[in-house]
Amino acid sequence: MPRHDFQPGKLVVGLFLTAGGIAYAGDAGGWWETEWFAIIPVVVVGLCLAGAVASVNHAVRRRRAARRPSNS
Repeated sequence: MPRHDFQPGKLVVGLFLTAGGIAYAGDAGGWWETEWFAIIPVVVVGLCLAGAVASVNHAVRRRRAARRPSNS
């Protein structure tokens, strides 16, 4: 199986969506009360942060590739 590049933006959005799912699972289990609109800020913040992380990751990879000597 070929290795793939690490994509931290997907990791960040996955963590935020998991946190939202845990919040609603706790509400369904009766452990605490979660308002119906609580997922909106969690998802919006998670997507914005993931976009920022992905942009930084892209810039770092592009800069490293530019410094790497070509073997051609």
